[in-house]
Amino acid sequence: MFAICIEASHSKGMGHLFRMLNFADYLNKQDEQYIFFINNDEKTKQILEENNMKYEVVDLFDVSSGWENQLIQKYKIKYWLNDRLDTDEQHAQCVKNQAVILITFDDLGSGSIYSDIDICGLFFKHNDIKGHKVLKGVKYLILNSDIDLYKRERTHIENVLVTLGGSDTYGVTVKVLRLLKKYNIKATLHVGPSFMHKEELEAELTANYKLVSFVPSLVEEFSKYDLAITGGGITPFEANASGLPALIIANEVFEVENGKYLDSLGSSKFIGYHKNIDESIFNHLSDMLIDKMSALGMEKLDTDAVNRIYKEIKNYE
Repeated sequence: MFAICIEASHSKGMGHLFRMLNFADYLNKQDEQYIFFINNDEKTKQILEENNMKYEVVDLFDVSSGWENQLIQKYKIKYWLNDRLDTDEQHAQCVKNQAVILITFDDLGSGSIYSDIDICGLFFKHNDIKGHKVLKGVKYLILNSDIDLYKRERTHIENVLVTLGGSDTYGVTVKVLRLLKKYNIKATLHVGPSFMHKEELEAELTANYKLVSFVPSLVEEFSKYDLAITGGGITPFEANASGLPALIIANEVFEVENGKYLDSLGSSKFIGYHKNIDESIFNHLSDMLIDKMSALGMEKLDTDAVNRIYKEIKNYE
């Protein structure tokens, strides 16, 4: 039995949830049992219920009562996955004291030193990862398997998509819309399930801009476009893997390295942190080598990470 422990919200973002939904889909195909342990977030609960996935709400800030012990015994947990970025030492020790295999994702918390496997698909410069076994690099970055159904090479820019995360904590979508209007670039704007700036965004909309909200499949939505403007989380990796180049804006400081990495691959352009976007690119979109960027994304990124990770977990001793 797998425990999938995540924290997702407007402030934390929804990327952890969507990554683990992809992992859970893979577990379904392997006939593995699992349960989500989540913080008390209404949108997270709604999404899990819509996907028919079992969950319990827990107090993730409680590191002293031993709630983990009760749940490990209740569900006979063998593998505990933390997709929270900052596993606490007391929490990690509590899990390990129950002889459970602890797996963490992109984790630099004090408890990561106790993890059996630390999976770091998004760490490119960190050398202080402390898990017993470290799986590092984009070959361990979980991407939606539906990408393989929709990937195609782009040759020119006609349709532009703006998608800046499930929550877009800082309302960067509004800022990007103003830039697009300034340079007369038409686009579709996608907002996620925890977007809190809709009234401000709608006040800026004109006939050149279409607004869509939380589409059933963002990967399928990608297939309609030739260029995406995204945050620096998982989204540009999934876009690039499907052949969709991206202009990347880091919503958080830790996303800067993600943007720079994809820029170095040649599959995207990193245009800065959200507080200081380099808008010069908007005046030269026609100069972008979209065909080359599209091909590089499909060449450098794949969807097999979840299979690699599952095998590592099952073979761990």
